Amino acid sequence: MIKPQRLHKGETVAVVSLSAGLLGEDQYEELFWKAKSRLEQCYGLNVVTMPHTLSGNDYIYEHPWDRAQDLMDAFRDTNIQGIICAMGGDDTIRLLPYIDFDVIRQNPKIFTGFSDTTTNHLMMYHAGLISYYAPDFLTFAAFDEADDYTFEAVERVLFKAQNRYQIRKCPYYYNDEEKLPDEQGYELLQGSGVVRGRLLGGCLEAFFMSIGTEIWPKSWEWKNKILFLEISNDCPQPQQVLYYLRNLGAQGILQNAAGILFGKPFRNVYYNEYKDVILQAMYESQCEHIPVLYNVNFGHQAPINVIPYGIMCELNADLKRITLLEKAVK
Repeated sequence: MIKPQRLHKGETVAVVSLSAGLLGEDQYEELFWKAKSRLEQCYGLNVVTMPHTLSGNDYIYEHPWDRAQDLMDAFRDTNIQGIICAMGGDDTIRLLPYIDFDVIRQNPKIFTGFSDTTTNHLMMYHAGLISYYAPDFLTFAAFDEADDYTFEAVERVLFKAQNRYQIRKCPYYYNDEEKLPDEQGYELLQGSGVVRGRLLGGCLEAFFMSIGTEIWPKSWEWKNKILFLEISNDCPQPQQVLYYLRNLGAQGILQNAAGILFGKPFRNVYYNEYKDVILQAMYESQCEHIPVLYNVNFGHQAPINVIPYGIMCELNADLKRITLLEKAVK
């Protein structure tokens, strides 16, 4: 896998609307400027938008080829060092026919986002580029002040290229603007010992638009991986999550995993119920020996950390510790 260069102050990052186009709607204008300002002030970056980023929801929906063109042009542009997806949505898969994987492969640079952006990450993975399940653009406009936990994660992983970075549990979480204590901490649902593997995963709901396409990893690519899985802020019924996990078991993905990280549920909705169906799916797939760590800070529930695709990771089940064993960028 190709590691992109780390980010530096003064460099340019491009915002792309690859799924929902709400960033271009009037009601999001204040959030746009807030996120732009925060990225520039906190990280010293120059933030630009691609030609169609602010075209609005209707245009973005009707023109998936223009979304893809923005992404390809952002990779080609040598003045751009990083790409941030604006937000999630539900139809990024429609970009697939217009993606040139050679462009991605030949112009490696940092790409971040989560949720429906899982599909874009699978595109990067297919091209052989390490990408980052990490804040999207609107994440940086979420609160009155920049969140220290997320700020430090982005800085250490994407700017400082820290070696052996430990993904620590955040002691709090947000319900809208309210900061609440996260009293559960990391929870070990099953398994023991220390396992290592390269990271691969994303949002469960987004997975199922990619299955059967060229970007869905082959069966051997899932072997000995540490899976990172999360549920969106739609908070699907636990039974639906069980169906998702049963599919991964039917494909042999759960059985081939070295370990599994499961994201913190959005606002703790179905917190215990999701645990139950995860354990049920592992039992049904005869995977009761595989370590599963729950309530990890990535994805939809703020604050979030940075999870790099393809990077070697260690899961110490006994100590409930997650460590990136190598730098995630050059």
